[in-house]
Amino acid sequence: MEDFLISINYRDPAWIAVAFLFGLLFKQIKLPPMVGFLFAGFILHILGAQGDDFLNAVADLGVTLLLFTIGLKLRLKNLLKTEIWATTGFHMIGSIFVTLGLILLLSTAGILIFDGIDLSTALILAFALSFSSTVFAIKTMEDRGALTSRYGQISMGILVMQDIVAVCFLAISAGKVPSIWALALLALIPGRHLLAKLLELSGHKELLIIYGFVLALGGAALFEMVGMKGDLGALVFGMLLGGHKKGKELAGTLMSFKDVFLVCFFLTIGLTGLPTWATAAAAALLLLLIPFKTVLFYGLLTKFRVRARGSTLASISLGNYSEFGLIVIAIAINSGWLDTQWLTVMAVALSASFVLASPISVQADHFYAKYRNTLRRFESQKRLPGDENISLNGHHVLIFGMGRVGSAAYDELYNDVDGQILGVDLDQSVIEKHIHHGRNVILGDASNPEFWSRMEHNESDIKLILLAMPNHDANLRAAQQLLDRNLNGKIVATAKYKDEVPELLEAGIDEVFNIYDEAGSGVANHMKSNLLLQSQTNIETSS
Repeated sequence: MEDFLISINYRDPAWIAVAFLFGLLFKQIKLPPMVGFLFAGFILHILGAQGDDFLNAVADLGVTLLLFTIGLKLRLKNLLKTEIWATTGFHMIGSIFVTLGLILLLSTAGILIFDGIDLSTALILAFALSFSSTVFAIKTMEDRGALTSRYGQISMGILVMQDIVAVCFLAISAGKVPSIWALALLALIPGRHLLAKLLELSGHKELLIIYGFVLALGGAALFEMVGMKGDLGALVFGMLLGGHKKGKELAGTLMSFKDVFLVCFFLTIGLTGLPTWATAAAAALLLLLIPFKTVLFYGLLTKFRVRARGSTLASISLGNYSEFGLIVIAIAINSGWLDTQWLTVMAVALSASFVLASPISVQADHFYAKYRNTLRRFESQKRLPGDENISLNGHHVLIFGMGRVGSAAYDELYNDVDGQILGVDLDQSVIEKHIHHGRNVILGDASNPEFWSRMEHNESDIKLILLAMPNHDANLRAAQQLLDRNLNGKIVATAKYKDEVPELLEAGIDEVFNIYDEAGSGVANHMKSNLLLQSQTNIETSS
């Protein structure tokens, strides 16, 4: 512990404070704080600051926790879906070939530091540039509340498949293979039952937090011991508990720690190196490939039957360079395959791809709305399972968000509307559990315009709508979608905090309930007493 504290330079807290100020500034101009953290790193580097062991250690810890929480939200069977493994494979191959062609063209033309690059060097660079950033993509989707959406799950699956390729590269480049003891990791499969039991016994407070750190860091250390990538270990340990009922709670308890630690990750990228005019220009040329990567993702995803909006948002999230590219370049430099200046080029290209992608990601919905008709031309006529058109005929109550509140409201209202009630959730595992218990629940994202485009409904049938999604912004977007379609039913929403209530009311919602003041059954009782009697009268009148 003393060694770790000694590694904290007195400047480190100051650098983190600077990152906070830049993050706050960028938040005020409607950009993600992470862009501010990147800028803080660049500004600090210009002023002579350098990264140190403490910042690097905290940054690594943030990435480890990030991958562990990703694992908690992943399902292994999802990786076997065609839209995930095929998109990953074809995209990496296509990206490598196009990037290789561009680099060799620049080399032949004698442009900047590309002059004289041979085929093997160009191939290493092309490989490093073929990955997408796990940290950036997940953080972007997390901010949108889209990690459990269909496109979020597909994006995470693609990133995990890329991580698997990364592990293979690291093993080959290091000139070693995992030790024979790596086979013992298979014992984790039956051992997950013990891990799950310990998770249940951990409760809901400090023990749960400690257990999460033990699993994430312990999993990383265990995989390192047998010659495998530690980050993969954190991911695998998360996946072992991915289907557990407390998995979501565990991910939530670690979220704040992860976010704080990742501040140091973005800082260290900005502090990696100060570019010269030549390296900055080389990085700018590599940025020309970003539109190609994004368009290729979109083309492949729509080819494999992902809807246009999901393909658009996923492509924007994945259209960037990866922090793994820095690792590839560093390994190549240590092996004598590349000149050291390429590390700076990669760091600048990576950072610039984040800076360019952040505002685009924020405006992704507006972009899709503007070019929707054009983008939908590339949509496949066939739909993925669970993505078919939906009929709302015969349903009088809709509940969006089938968590604790939504489930309780569903059960309370079921008999009052003779079972004419439909639940909607964007998490497939949640839907499967509800179907198992006999509830009528379908897959969908109420904040997604494409969800409503799937509807085949008689609007007069809908009398009451409950927005019980855990994400406040998702409830606001869903309300806007409902109002845009002039549905006649009463709209009720839930809120976690008091300051969210006036926002929802201003958005046109008829009534808002604070979930910390009353549970789902309480919400349902209010709905019955204040709204449902009127709705039933309307139903009888229309019969």
